[in-house]
Amino acid sequence: MNPASEEFTAKGSVQRAGDSRGAAARPSGASPDVARRSDRARRAILAATRDLVAEVGYSRLSIEGIASAAGVGKQTIYRWWRSKAEVLFDAILDVNSEPDGVVALPDTGDLEADLRTVLRGAVAELDDPATDRLQRAVTAEIQSDPALAEELVRRLLGPQLTATAVRLRSAIDTGQIDRTVDPSLATELLFGPIFHRWLLRTAELDDAFADGLLDLVLSGLRPRP
Repeated sequence: MNPASEEFTAKGSVQRAGDSRGAAARPSGASPDVARRSDRARRAILAATRDLVAEVGYSRLSIEGIASAAGVGKQTIYRWWRSKAEVLFDAILDVNSEPDGVVALPDTGDLEADLRTVLRGAVAELDDPATDRLQRAVTAEIQSDPALAEELVRRLLGPQLTATAVRLRSAIDTGQIDRTVDPSLATELLFGPIFHRWLLRTAELDDAFADGLLDLVLSGLRPRP
């Protein structure tokens, strides 16, 4: 929800570099056929998890249900993940990550153009029906599950927000943003209204909204005379 990603860029989210939990690494000496079967099983598990949590919610999600939907045994799941929360976050990251695992926003030297790409990407992701169902299921669960909320921030939102703040710091260094601006607070100003409109369905979530929001925020961030 792609900032990166866990990513708020044109795709929405980027996996943290070095976070290998849940990865179906090919065992040393494993044959290509075995590796391919492992990858197919892993992808089936992650796809089943996304479908199920959108359908029944996190509280009713179970390892047994995931295994049945994916056509694998429970032990196959436990071989790679310790809990349903770990499976869920890898399922989210699986569709919101860059191949190299780097959490970063575009940096063409043009801050406005880069942020426009990022915000429009976030809007497009949240407007996708499949993503919308999954994100709403997770958002509902974290209201009553502090541990799940903490994991969401650590693995998904935190890296996204940090990547955005880093890009804003770069813009401060190049004189595109006033030096008094707090990059972390500015990051919240950029994405907070998008999630507010998406969560409460107050109005249309589209490129026009993303562009208007960006123009308004940048008017307050640019260098002061």
